[in-house]
Amino acid sequence: MEIIPAIDIIGGKCVRLTQGDYDQKKEYADNPLEIAKQFEQAGIRRLHLVDLDGAKAKTIVNKAVLENITSNTRLKVDFGGGVQSDETIQMAFEAGASQVTGGSIAVKNPRLFESWIKDHGPEKIILGADAKNRKIAISGWEETTEADVIDFIKNYHAKGIRYVICTDVAKDGLLQGPSIELYKEILQEIPGIKLIASGGVSQVKDLEDLEKAGVYGTILGKAFYEGRVTLEQMAAFV
Repeated sequence: MEIIPAIDIIGGKCVRLTQGDYDQKKEYADNPLEIAKQFEQAGIRRLHLVDLDGAKAKTIVNKAVLENITSNTRLKVDFGGGVQSDETIQMAFEAGASQVTGGSIAVKNPRLFESWIKDHGPEKIILGADAKNRKIAISGWEETTEADVIDFIKNYHAKGIRYVICTDVAKDGLLQGPSIELYKEILQEIPGIKLIASGGVSQVKDLEDLEKAGVYGTILGKAFYEGRVTLEQMAAFV
């Protein structure tokens, strides 16, 4: 299982939100590059970088942070937040992103998202499937759709998607454990999908349980920043 630490950016700084709420923001570091280098030195290969300013502005805002990390580390960065057009996805790749995650865009403009899968290839595009009571949530989780999370992933898997980040909104940032049963169900229903679990990791046992469940990767943020899971413990999965 790939361990994929998260760096969320507001105003160029490394922060975490609780359940996507910008009013529940906690700053952890002024220099995201230094954090990224710590991950790299521990042997971690991937990074989940989210431009929270960009997500709000609906265009990439923290491009300089992405460039700084991709220029100064060998981390394979998947980037999300504010990627809403052909211009912004191109900007992300030119700034060094290895993969780009699309969530709201896959709901609101499926034709555009499908064109990205075709034009850039399924290895470079990740489907962001954020679930709130099993329904797809978009726009910073402020809007819940009627789309069932498994049906949503199945639909895009049929159109070529291989990588999916699935966040259970109810778990995110609360350190109460991940949605193991949901992930098992997704893997059973959609064999071959590279499922990346996100949200709820609070201890090493959660990582062990996710690995047993068969997920391709796990994103963790607050558990690391709050000292619940150490770099050494993360590196043990590499």
